[in-house]
Amino acid sequence: QVQLVESGGGLVQPGGSLRLSCAASGSIFRINAMGWYRQAPGTERDLVATITTDGTTTYADSVKGRFTISQDNAKNTVYLQMNSLKPEDTAFYYCQANLLLRRTWGSMGPLTYWGQGTQVTVSS
Repeated sequence: QVQLVESGGGLVQPGGSLRLSCAASGSIFRINAMGWYRQAPGTERDLVATITTDGTTTYADSVKGRFTISQDNAKNTVYLQMNSLKPEDTAFYYCQANLLLRRTWGSMGPLTYWGQGTQVTVSS
């Protein structure tokens, strides 16, 4: 019904930058919010940043001032610009969307969908 496809992960040296993208597609009536979460081995999945369709953003304290979340509502796409990356940013990054599904009678939801994730490794 809905697919979230992430891209942009990879290996980068400490202090470097990466930009993640996540595109949502399928039977979408309206997206309420999108966000990024991350999970390192042996840890829980934690919030990195979220953005609502009106542009309200939230960030984890650990990434404030270094990461920026943005969106292209026309493309149902969210981005995460990551600067000044640190080894502790190494994790699998997952895209999340909170949305209403399009149905023949109208809409259903809100529902939460996750992407399959993309690996970010910060290492020299």
